[in-house]
Order: sequence, then C-alpha cells, then structure tokens
Amino acid sequence: MERVFLVGVNLNDGEDYLASLEELGALAEACDMEVAGSVCQTLEAVHKAFYIGTGKVDEVKALAQNCDADVIIFDNSLSPMQMRNLQERLEKPILDRSALILDIFANRARSREAKLQVETARLQYMLPRLVGLHAALSRQGGASGSMSNRGAGEKKLELDRRVLEQRLAELRRELKEVGNERETQRKRRMKSGLPRVALVGYTNAGKSTLLNRLTDAGILAEDKLFATLDPTTRKLELPSGQQILLTDTVGFIRKLPHHLVEAFKSTLEEACYSDIILHVADVSNPQMDMQMHTVYETLKQLKVTEKVVVTVFNKMDKMESPVILKDLSADYQVKISARTGEGLEELTEILETILRGRKIFLEKLYTYKDAGKIQTIRKFGQLLSEEYRDDGILVTAYVPTELYAGLMAEA
Repeated sequence: MERVFLVGVNLNDGEDYLASLEELGALAEACDMEVAGSVCQTLEAVHKAFYIGTGKVDEVKALAQNCDADVIIFDNSLSPMQMRNLQERLEKPILDRSALILDIFANRARSREAKLQVETARLQYMLPRLVGLHAALSRQGGASGSMSNRGAGEKKLELDRRVLEQRLAELRRELKEVGNERETQRKRRMKSGLPRVALVGYTNAGKSTLLNRLTDAGILAEDKLFATLDPTTRKLELPSGQQILLTDTVGFIRKLPHHLVEAFKSTLEEACYSDIILHVADVSNPQMDMQMHTVYETLKQLKVTEKVVVTVFNKMDKMESPVILKDLSADYQVKISARTGEGLEELTEILETILRGRKIFLEKLYTYKDAGKIQTIRKFGQLLSEEYRDDGILVTAYVPTELYAGLMAEA
C-alpha cells in the first residue's frame, strides 16, 4: 500500500479547506493508499509556478521524507507547469485531485461505456502535461523544422502526442456508437410512457442502497466513494399500481474534473431526460450542505433545470438526536433510511402525489370488450376503483394527459 502525503491551500474564499483535505484523504484511501501526513498553507492566491509558496515546497519535501511518503497529492488541479516544477523540486511522484479521481474511476469502471469514458478523460488530462514528461530528455537542436534536427525529447513528445490524439479519436468514435445505443434505449423507455425518475447526489450518499431497497436491483452498494459508476435503470411499481422507471446515476463530488463531466455526459444526461429528480443527501455527513450545493451546481452545469426535485434526507438511522432539515431548492423533501426502510412509504406517497398532479381524473363505463383499456390505466395511471356491472366496468382513475383522449374514445 502506497503511503501518501496530502497538501492543501486555504485561499480564504469561503471554502472549508480542512473538510476538502479530509475528503482528499478519503479519496486516497478509496484508491488503496495510506495517508501518512498532511499540511495546509494559507495564501492570498496560488503560486503560478509551484501552487504553494516556494518556501513551503522545501517544507513539504522534508515532511514527506520524514513520514516515508511515496507520493505527494495536492488538493486541487495543478497546471502542467506547476506539476513539472513540483516534480523537480520534491523528487517524488506528484498527483493532483483530478488525477486521483481519475484513478478511482479507472479502477471502478466495469461496463464498456464506463471504461471508454474514463480512458477518454485520462488521455485528455494527460495530453497538455506531456511537455513536462520529456523536457529533461533534451533540448531542440538547430533551427530547421525537420524531425532529423530535433532533440530526442521533442521527437518522443511529438510521437506520444500523436499516439494520444489517435487513441482519443478512436475513443470518441466508440463513445459515439455507445452513445447512439444509449439514445436508442432512452427513446425506447420514453415510448413506454412510464414516468422517469433519476437518483442524483453526492458520492456515497446512498443512491445505490436506495435503488436496491426500492426495486431489489441487486447492484453493488458499499460505504466508499464512487462505489458504482454505471447507471442502472429498474422498474418500480408504486402502491397504486403506477409503474415508474428509476435510474441510479454516478455520484458527484466537489472539484469534479471537467474532463470527467464531459466524458460522462451521456451517462449524466439521464437526469436531463427524467421527469423527477430524487436528490439523495447524507444527513450523517457534517458537510451535507456543501455537498448539496455541489450537486445543484453540477446539475446546473448539465443544464438540468425546471425539474420537480424531491430531496431525500438519507441515513436518518445514524442520527442520535432530532435534527431540523430544510432544502429551499427542493419542491418536496422527506427523511428516510435506505438501510432500514424508514420513511420509504412517505417517499412513495410523494411520488404518487407528483404523478397524480400530472394526470386527469377519468370516470368511464367500459364494455367488457374494452376491458383491455383498464390494463393500460393500471400501467400508466392510477386506478382508483372498478365496479363490475351487467353493462360493463365502471372505472375511476387518474390517467396521463396524453392518454386521456384515447381512453375516453368509444371503440
């Protein structure tokens, strides 16, 4: 197990830098690393060349050596120049937060789509940082532009850049194919007429556990960051008989690398096409408010707006005393424990209320020849009552607006 030393910066910008550094440690542990020590520096602005102050660089070097750290990790994205300069001064492998998250995603990717998305993000991250890898090999020789007059370092750099760009082009083609398949699946689900509900939230908030509890999905649910990356869709039947499609999505985190957001866009877009957003929040985490803010900012970045939002305050079983919880950005909110099942009945009632608000009340006598329409009502609407009489079946129900005309039409 690699021992790592963490480095953070307090910029006095309102961010809880200590909580961020603690989360960096959790990310390192999720990558099977052992945190050997950490340090934080207060700065007005990050140093352009070294991220931290030049004097602090020497201090970090000494501290990392004293605790036998193998790797030094910085709690932010480093520019290619900063990474190159730090590598030279610290004489140890350097990682930044983005690279660490990319490593976790690479280790957790299981489906073909997730693996393609992660590799694309990693190569996009590496491409601008190639210069630092080869700068020490040699300097450009001669004024000619021909390859024969260039140094070994530049030749290697150009070759590596070409290989990376070719591989990125291949990955984009493959992702486009996978994206087309996902779009076909999405259109098929939309044609089914079933309401779509997306589970979103900060990583490790309990989305997968909630999906398993509601639908017996049987997906991996572990108490660690980014336990699951692949979206899973399952059908859920509400107490009224109304069926909905419930989709789990990849968890969010602060400072999520831009390349990852772009690479996982097709996966995250499941939230864009949903009718309802279930925002799962971990009440046992002291940073819950910050995490909720991160989720809303990421949704805004994905242009997920004007959706009905239900905030699900999860892990209430971990709370030893009553707590006041409020989300002013949500339309509805509910306290639950996905692990014990507490509050799930209230959650399904809220979903029923939202869906009922999108339906029209129907009361009609169907002949026995038209009894098949009642099955349509059961599947897509909410059947309130059915009375079997000599001249047919008297039905009262709430049905989707788009189906109302067809269900009222005479055979």
